[in-house]
Amino acid sequence: MDFKQNYFELFGLPVGFELDESLLKQAFHKLQSAVHPDKHAGASEHDRRLSLQYATHINEGYEVLKKPVSRAIYLMLLKGVDVAANENPELDPIFLMEQISLREELDDLADDEDLDGLVAYKTKVNQVIEELEQDFGAAYQSEQLEQAETSIHHIQFMLKLYQAADHKEEQLLDY
Repeated sequence: MDFKQNYFELFGLPVGFELDESLLKQAFHKLQSAVHPDKHAGASEHDRRLSLQYATHINEGYEVLKKPVSRAIYLMLLKGVDVAANENPELDPIFLMEQISLREELDDLADDEDLDGLVAYKTKVNQVIEELEQDFGAAYQSEQLEQAETSIHHIQFMLKLYQAADHKEEQLLDY
């Protein structure tokens, strides 16, 4: 058990944004079964505690790598860029205007109780998120870390819009 491995090494995956989720899941299950508490019930207190710590490390790694935005943030951290530390990123005014427009569109759809419109809106926002993820992958791959960080911030904004639309949709479905 090596706690110094990065999460990609831990799961035996190449370091990069593109990830085979089925391989991640397989490696996760294999590692979890190896450190499962039942397998270490007769071990010393130290070994049981170490097994629990390793299981926690495996769970944390899996949670980080399975979600594209957290995987992107982690990749940047491996490059020495702490995206989470930049709480007020400078964003392109055009992007911000698009955000305002999308937020107003969402508010109008929710006010009209337009369920079909909300589904279409979520699809549109999801497509933008996928494009931004591709932008991040390309920027990261070409070592354009500033652009990669900007892509992450854009993704985070879009995810908030998607979650807001999801919440509005749930509210409409509850009526």
